[in-house]
Amino acid sequence: MDLSKMPNERKLYLSKWYFISGLAFLPFIWAVNAVWFFNEAFRKPEYAEQKQIRKYVICSAVGALLWLIGLVTWVTIFQINRASWGEFADSISFIIPLGTP
Repeated sequence: MDLSKMPNERKLYLSKWYFISGLAFLPFIWAVNAVWFFNEAFRKPEYAEQKQIRKYVICSAVGALLWLIGLVTWVTIFQINRASWGEFADSISFIIPLGTP
């Protein structure tokens, strides 16, 4: 989709819709919103809806970044402690590695 051919009201609606959709634990949509509307929010000449689009872009970027930090933290903690967690770690694992750590 070409954003330059879209009216400003529709850009605002789409950015807001992506942000609200991301609230349903879909951080990838937030990342798409932040990347896709970055130029509209920060690099285009000023227009009435730009301030609201900028707000949705910033909130989407922060939300996606927090999800990424949380995911990396969880994976790191789990990989370091999987063997010491014993049966609990096996019960939350999809694939149980063979052998001893």
